[in-house]
Amino acid sequence: MITNPPPANSWARSSYSGPEGGNCVECAHGATQETMYVRDSKKSEGPVLAVSAASWAHFISFAATH
Repeated sequence: MITNPPPANSWARSSYSGPEGGNCVECAHGATQETMYVRDSKKSEGPVLAVSAASWAHFISFAATH
């Protein structure tokens, strides 16, 4: 479990999510920029997934082409 998540104002969400949020994730860089945090946009107080920035970039690249 993440004990020190990024501040609330550092989370970003896709412009495709629209004003209601819908079924989206939010992401934020960690303090060192080497970690990306991902959470459910509907449950911002819920669990947070931490992945390396390199893994996140690979995932985004894959998702954009499939």
